Amino acid sequence: MKDIKDSKSENPRPIRKIVNKKPSSPKPPKFNIMWLYGIVILAFLLIPTLMTGGTGKLVNFQEFEANMLRTGDVEKIVAYKNGDLVVAEVYIKKSSLSKPYFANNAQKDKSIFNSNTSNSGPQFSFTDATYESLKKSIADAQKDVPDDQKVPVTFEQGHESLLSNWLVQGVIMVVLFAGVWIFIMRRMSGGSGGGPGGQIFNIGKSKATLFDKEAQVTVTFNDVAGLEEAKQEVMEIVDFLKNPKKYTNLGGKIPKGALLVGSPGTGKTLLAKAVAGEAQVPFFSLSGSDFVEMFVGVGASRVRDLFRQAKDKAPCIIFIDEIDAIGRARGKNNIVGGNDERENTLNQLLVEMDGFGTDSGIIILAATNRPDVLDSALLRPGRFDRQVSIDKPDLIGREQIFKVHLKPIKLSDGVDAKKLSAQTPGFAGAEIANVCNEAALIAARKNKESVDMTDFQDAIDRVIGGLEKKNKIISPEEKRIVAYHEAGHAIAGWFLEHADPLVKVSIVPRGVAALGYAQYLPKEQFLYTTEQLLDEMSVSMGGRVAEDIVFGRISTGALSDLERITKLAYAMTKIYGMNTSVGNVSFYDPQGEYQFNKPYSDTTAEMIDNEVRKLVDEVYQKTKVLLIEKRAGLESIAQKLLEKEVLFQSDLEEILGKRPFDERTTYDKFVNGEAALNPDVDNNAIPETVTNPEVTRVDSEDPKF
Repeated sequence: MKDIKDSKSENPRPIRKIVNKKPSSPKPPKFNIMWLYGIVILAFLLIPTLMTGGTGKLVNFQEFEANMLRTGDVEKIVAYKNGDLVVAEVYIKKSSLSKPYFANNAQKDKSIFNSNTSNSGPQFSFTDATYESLKKSIADAQKDVPDDQKVPVTFEQGHESLLSNWLVQGVIMVVLFAGVWIFIMRRMSGGSGGGPGGQIFNIGKSKATLFDKEAQVTVTFNDVAGLEEAKQEVMEIVDFLKNPKKYTNLGGKIPKGALLVGSPGTGKTLLAKAVAGEAQVPFFSLSGSDFVEMFVGVGASRVRDLFRQAKDKAPCIIFIDEIDAIGRARGKNNIVGGNDERENTLNQLLVEMDGFGTDSGIIILAATNRPDVLDSALLRPGRFDRQVSIDKPDLIGREQIFKVHLKPIKLSDGVDAKKLSAQTPGFAGAEIANVCNEAALIAARKNKESVDMTDFQDAIDRVIGGLEKKNKIISPEEKRIVAYHEAGHAIAGWFLEHADPLVKVSIVPRGVAALGYAQYLPKEQFLYTTEQLLDEMSVSMGGRVAEDIVFGRISTGALSDLERITKLAYAMTKIYGMNTSVGNVSFYDPQGEYQFNKPYSDTTAEMIDNEVRKLVDEVYQKTKVLLIEKRAGLESIAQKLLEKEVLFQSDLEEILGKRPFDERTTYDKFVNGEAALNPDVDNNAIPETVTNPEVTRVDSEDPKF
């Protein structure tokens, strides 16, 4: 089971591309060299058949004598040697071809060189052992025929069928073999039939996609919203590519490379495209995985070919997306005696990045969301001199991103980008684009003429919590458990000072296994105190405690809550130094250096485990005391949830009264007063899920409780 808060950040990076192209007419199919090869081979196969007229229909001598020779229909007989036999070709008189016997049995000439295919011959043929035997048989058959009416028999030396000529057959086979060989070699060497890098002899070529004047990048900084600080960092690179002498005249050196670091979906690739679009220079784009191949040495060869092409196109930009595919730290998890192709590729990349001159005009941009795993040699000055951090957008940044993605959507009058940005804390640019697209789809599904705020609220719920499962059948007992579980979260979040304000509670099933969720209005802050973390753990524990108080038993619905509590408790104990027994030490290991050898003893590990359990027990007891004290409010919220299924902040205020803590959030100030807390428009924050027990399975099909 998975918490929706964690799964929301795992959305794949969308392809955000803005291209302004004029509509063009359909292009005719391109000529393929395969067509020519097919025509040549077919011609060689058909030429022997087309050049010869054949030997006529084969008959025996008795049929020839009775139906042709004695009736006086034979014009001439031509004999020739064919192997061990003698073939006699029979030519029928043109005047006799109309007789029924010849019309039905005679074979017509198929030669392409004969214009009168209906009257030419030979039409029949028969064989004999020797020429003398053939001549004697025909003479005996014509002994009663006058000499002036006898059919002549001529013998032609070398009159053989083209197909039977071994010399011609050998020439044809040699030509066909040579043609097939040339075809294979052209394909292997990346000739006209294939692109670079896709053939056997071209496997070491770079797979980079080149965007130049013919395929110019049209994305500019105007298309990138919410990344003002990052844009300022890369502006200098663009200025150098446009005016390099401005810096070189003063002795300055432009950074050779810039590494874009940020979470998935924050716009790293889009920013790189904007740099290329602003600079109007050739732009080589490829992924780190494009260097990796099963053959040894291919990655290094592709790196060399990439930089060779870049030097020819300088000034230019090379953009390597997901560089962690080849840039991982060397010397880790190596197989003894094995050859690591990624290390060879990385070594070649390091050499190439440090090999060209500072005034060559080649800028390296790379993007990754795993900077902690990169090799230190790759990050040193002289290679990637700058690391541009691209964080998730803040409140103002989200508003700007919403304005970009709302442009192509037909909106109603009530849609406000400020309110939408307030309702989507923690959203990256890709998730905001997804919300806008989902809102348009929802409005179209409802046959609306424009998209209003209700559609955006449904879209936010869809992105945060998943698809609403209206047809999911839930037993009344399970529904009561879910209602009290969510009511426990609501009570803890309402009466704890440092908890984020709760704005919505729902027991409508969503997503794969979520039976209910609660939404909060978190602050945008980067430092958390011990009291804030403890209150956050208490809010997460509220669902499990409510089940224990009301039903006297617990369910598997608190799985994601317990995962979150456990991770936070261990973080407080062994990372943030917030435990008095463990002390002010941190065992933070972002690069996995302590994967097999822990940096502390077994005694310390046992102490950490004990302190974590002690901390979780204290949170449990604190939450239980609070919910017992507010038992009436817990019952009221649960019953209201069973009745309405969804409660907004106004419903909670009606049941529990005003929240006793009057601290205003950043969102309230930004959207002017109470607008952000309007229950009709404010469905924000990250939900905590109650998971369906039937989804939890441990190596069997029976549910484990």
